[in-house]
Amino acid sequence: MEKIEPMTLFGYEKLQAEVKNLKMVKRPQTVKDIETALEHGDLKENAEYHAAKEQQRFIDGRLADLAELIGCAKIVDPSDLEHAKISFGSTVVMTDMDTDEELTYTIVGGCESNPDMGLISFGSPLAKQLLGKKEGDEVKVQLPGGKKEFEIDEVKYQEIVFECD
Repeated sequence: MEKIEPMTLFGYEKLQAEVKNLKMVKRPQTVKDIETALEHGDLKENAEYHAAKEQQRFIDGRLADLAELIGCAKIVDPSDLEHAKISFGSTVVMTDMDTDEELTYTIVGGCESNPDMGLISFGSPLAKQLLGKKEGDEVKVQLPGGKKEFEIDEVKYQEIVFECD
């Protein structure tokens, strides 16, 4: 089964920018750092060399991860989707039934998530259990911290703000 990674254009461009930065800036600098460290001689006790090689392995691994993610990317414009039920790009206003606390989350792609800003990945435990629900539904969810019960107050589309100014 082909893996599909939904994301907004913002998320796709963010991944592309990271790839460009790693290939054009970070990796070339790391190669220079390795060359400089090699000039110091004895590699057994050359901390700079080992740190630079470790950094190179990290960059290469991240590039491989990004290539896979970009290869699976499906750019979705949430404004084109129906939001009568919770789906990708929906903003959900809900009330914690135990505490009466009102919570607002927007469901986004994994590479776009930022829980501190209320952006949760469609693959997160909460989002998976909210998908398909609608206003007025009461939902019991199993989260890593235990069971929670919420009432869905509102499901809507609003323009997604990914970064603070």
